[in-house]
Amino acid sequence: MRLTLYTDYALRTLLYLAVHTGRRVSIREVAQTYGISENHLVKIIHHLGRGGFVHTQRGRGGGLTLGRPPEEICVGDVVRHTEEDMALVGCMSCNGDGQVPCLLAGGCHLRGVLGSALGAFMGVLDKATLADLLQPYERQTLMHAAAPAASRST
Repeated sequence: MRLTLYTDYALRTLLYLAVHTGRRVSIREVAQTYGISENHLVKIIHHLGRGGFVHTQRGRGGGLTLGRPPEEICVGDVVRHTEEDMALVGCMSCNGDGQVPCLLAGGCHLRGVLGSALGAFMGVLDKATLADLLQPYERQTLMHAAAPAASRST
């Protein structure tokens, strides 16, 4: 399984905000730090805001902050919120008329094994919070990456 860039950027943004909890962060700062398109990041931030993961404030003195403490943001919840299709193979998702697009779907054991694998994958992500991902290396790296980006945006 491979997560989309959308989810990758969402998780990176949340990590960045978690390291900088003492201040508001601009979209430009996050985009410059990770080399991400600002336009693409705006869409991600909007979606994260709708999910309660991020608070946004417009205008002078505005910016981004985490919607709740890093200890309360489950990585599995973020992945579920940002991934449109968690089906590992086509037969695990329905087509437009609600029918599973596979002749073997009714008795196929592959579907069950893949469903179990996805469940195990999500189970690991459900045990991790944003705070768990912020080890000393991540904190130090993101703090140092922030200084040049923050000074460029002022």
